[in-house]
Amino acid sequence: MATGRTHRPATRSRGIPEATVARLPLYLRALTALSERSVPTVSSEELAAAAGVNSAKLRKDFSYLGSYGTRGVGYDVEYLVYQISRELGLTQDWPVVIVGIGNLGAALANYGGFASRGFRVAALIDADPAMAGTPVAGIPVQHADELEQIVRDNGVSIGVISTPAGAAQQVCDRLVAAGVTSILNFAPTVLSVPDGVDVRKVDLSIELQILAFHEQRKAGEDTEGGVQDPAEQPARPVAGSRKGPDGDMPAVMPA
Repeated sequence: MATGRTHRPATRSRGIPEATVARLPLYLRALTALSERSVPTVSSEELAAAAGVNSAKLRKDFSYLGSYGTRGVGYDVEYLVYQISRELGLTQDWPVVIVGIGNLGAALANYGGFASRGFRVAALIDADPAMAGTPVAGIPVQHADELEQIVRDNGVSIGVISTPAGAAQQVCDRLVAAGVTSILNFAPTVLSVPDGVDVRKVDLSIELQILAFHEQRKAGEDTEGGVQDPAEQPARPVAGSRKGPDGDMPAVMPA
């Protein structure tokens, strides 16, 4: 069986834009759901809606794959699943190591979606000696001292880092030195890597902060929307004023 060591996805050599590459997994997820329901064909409009993009963008993305569909029929679901899987490199085996088996690392190890999407968890690694030999998701945890040997023995080119932030860069450096060329980083820190190494960062706290920003904006819009007539709006305090509707207010200070 082929491993991730000697095979690289074809997308870069074929000039597929990175933005298109980022959307291919969305199309694949939607297509897989259709395939599981035995849906034979799908229109660009239906697939675009399922993937959360507009149909014009979808058709443009698929043109890079050489897939244009059939007028009046749409796209063949099974063929598109195969085509996109091949472009993403998912028709071969990609051994993955997860480093840092705390709560998050254990949750990732127990995620059942890896195997069905072309990824095999080859090893779980942790720096805590007490964790060594402990089975997680049926895989015994191995000590971090063995990291380089594990990477070489399994032909690993993809590493997942779920360590605390302080340990992440050192783990990253060791993975890269051992031959890992792609890293998925869950640690809340920015990693420095040499040219030729790809890093994808997943930061749950940042995503929550972005959602909080949008919630605050929506709350502000709701408040503003509650005032219908400008004449009924309360007067704004003048810069330097010490009084407000509820009593004393601090003067407005210059920026």
